[in-house]
Amino acid sequence: MTEPQITIVGGGVAGLCLAAELAERGVSLRIFDRYGRPAEHGCSWWAGGMLAPFCESEAAEEPVVRLGQEAAGWWQRHNVNVERNGSLVLALSRDGGELDRFARRTDQHEWVDADGVAALEADLAGQARRGLFFPTEAHLSPRDALACLVGELESRNITIETADGLNFPDNDNQAALPTKVRKIDCRGLSASDAMQDLRGVKGEMLVIRSADIRLSRPVRLLHPRIPIYLVPRGDGVFMLGATQIESGNRQAASVRSVLELLSAAYALHPAFGEAEILEIGVDARPAFPDNLPRIRRRGDRLYVNGLFRHGFLLAPAMARMTADYLLSGQIPEVMDENLN
Repeated sequence: MTEPQITIVGGGVAGLCLAAELAERGVSLRIFDRYGRPAEHGCSWWAGGMLAPFCESEAAEEPVVRLGQEAAGWWQRHNVNVERNGSLVLALSRDGGELDRFARRTDQHEWVDADGVAALEADLAGQARRGLFFPTEAHLSPRDALACLVGELESRNITIETADGLNFPDNDNQAALPTKVRKIDCRGLSASDAMQDLRGVKGEMLVIRSADIRLSRPVRLLHPRIPIYLVPRGDGVFMLGATQIESGNRQAASVRSVLELLSAAYALHPAFGEAEILEIGVDARPAFPDNLPRIRRRGDRLYVNGLFRHGFLLAPAMARMTADYLLSGQIPEVMDENLN
């Protein structure tokens, strides 16, 4: 008897999470990415890696918050190192109203005073009079997480094939899954050739290194124009991000954006003025008009897309729902039959 096989196209966080979920459930699959293994070409490479559903509720819709709560456990089950140290949200004195507004729009947080900030992050002592601490949130290193999934798949003899999987012919001798889906498109913004309502949201970020600052959790610094976050990567390395610009431009970061990001980091702590700039990254996140993800079917092809700025937060839930649909026909709550 022949075995059902699925073709996944796209080797970013959406495609790799889905591949890992399906492989774990015993589905035979192939995964294609025209650029090969995860690297600078992919939006996932430049992600912050914050698993912070409650912080995201400040601007995100309810499904993001609820579904995002699955992420930390999913990544840990797949042997990814997840730091469960919470998130810290701060504002400079002149922007104290931003912190109050953030508190009103979120929950699952604790107010901390200046001593509380210092107790959480000793190197930020004296830098903020108060803050919000979200104790249940977590973070990971996106590049390490992607490498971990690639390794897990390779241990099952599944490698990322460098080809255009969309045009790769199906094996007619293969049995079909109950839903008759044969290909799953996880190409991110590249899938805009098939989905007219998919748009790009440009994000710019930096990787910096400081010998003088140590943080144990992501720190968000609120600002009316460009809030930033600093995510520790270990050994004095931080991911500093990120802008959110309505553009599909994947080219170089602008001078203005880099200056604003660095200025905000310096305002958080003057020692960041001596930090080294290791990388400047830019890419375009795939998003639908409401910034919520979609699972969309057209014939024997399924599209999993629109993770916006929530790639590592929502990809696990998207993988679970997609696998449930393929194997049992359970309709995902984010299923979208719109064929426009």
